[in-house]
Amino acid sequence: MILKPKKLPYWGFNVPAPILCWILKRRFNKLVINSIDLKPNCSYLLLSNHIGFWDGFWGAYLCYKLMDKRVPLRAFFAMSLKKQLEKNQWLRYFGCFSVSPFGKSREESIDFAAKILNKPGNILLFYPQGNLESNYVRQIELREGIAEILAKTNENCQIIWTSNLIEYFESLKASVYFHMLDCGTNVNFNIDELSQKINDHHQKSIQKQFRFTTEVETKRA
Repeated sequence: MILKPKKLPYWGFNVPAPILCWILKRRFNKLVINSIDLKPNCSYLLLSNHIGFWDGFWGAYLCYKLMDKRVPLRAFFAMSLKKQLEKNQWLRYFGCFSVSPFGKSREESIDFAAKILNKPGNILLFYPQGNLESNYVRQIELREGIAEILAKTNENCQIIWTSNLIEYFESLKASVYFHMLDCGTNVNFNIDELSQKINDHHQKSIQKQFRFTTEVETKRA
């Protein structure tokens, strides 16, 4: 059985989001969004590289600062590993539900995710790598779960990727850079094409972070 979100009185993003923004702006030097155009009358699958504790907070920040300002969002959800959700039950009050990648309830989690995306205005935050990986990973490997979710999504769904990268440069606090990419919709979805788009974009995003440095590829002996 999956752990589903617990309901709070619906505030949209109007009450908790400013508090979240205040926390993030105190914790980080800058939060820079390289934005995209959003399609109306859709649900939204927000994909991201999975690098640490702050990922979910960054996802919610993007929804409030960018997406909710441009399209009317209905509700925010995020898929989380069951063992993590069991340790942090409070996350269920902020739209998190569980998945056990190798458990009996996996199919139930896939069905619940598709149900979310079948309602226009809903947004689902999803980490297609399946595991925490370094900020400096160059190749993003997508698990098959995303294809299974979208196969059961019947309504229009815009697929969005963001490469979240952190740098310090001159500051004592890290800056977060959100490099967003419009990956199209669930119509004629192809996971190999999505993987190619994401990896091309991710590598270009890393290159932008180098600032004054030109990286030279070295050949192994």
